[in-house]
Amino acid sequence: MRRAEIITAVILGILSIYLMWKSGEAPDWNSDIARFDNIGLIEGEGPGSGFWPFWLSAIMLVCSIWIGVNWYRRTSPPSQSDEEFLDGYGRRMLFVVGGGLFGFLILIEIAGFYAAILAFMIYYVRFLGRHSWWATLSIAFGLVIACFFFFDIAMRIVLPKGLSEPLFIPLYELFL
Repeated sequence: MRRAEIITAVILGILSIYLMWKSGEAPDWNSDIARFDNIGLIEGEGPGSGFWPFWLSAIMLVCSIWIGVNWYRRTSPPSQSDEEFLDGYGRRMLFVVGGGLFGFLILIEIAGFYAAILAFMIYYVRFLGRHSWWATLSIAFGLVIACFFFFDIAMRIVLPKGLSEPLFIPLYELFL
């Protein structure tokens, strides 16, 4: 468990630095903007395009460093443990959840983001979580509706629709 903790902290730290670097890139359509000019607040506009990715990645980097410090000082329970990282149940759950996420990513390309998230939530909440159909469908449809209104309507970020795109045409006519 001790080795898994530091390996995870290092991987998350490297990923944080990469995401901070990528979020500081200027948009392709405006070459006048220098790297990292978009990570702050832009006067009269609000946060720049890299604001949230950069600062969330910076927080993740600080957390990764703190995990490393706790690992070195042996103050966290995993850093004091000699147990194996994943037992049989942990490996099974890794493959079941990871396989579901992999299927979700494939389904985004075929059926679109909203249909994929609906299918994934039904899989995760009903079949892995063993919740009732009422709770499952409430959460799944509620999340899809919230994501649609947040991304497509409020933020005007069009997510991939795939084969489900004809279902959204009436909604766009109604809300846009």
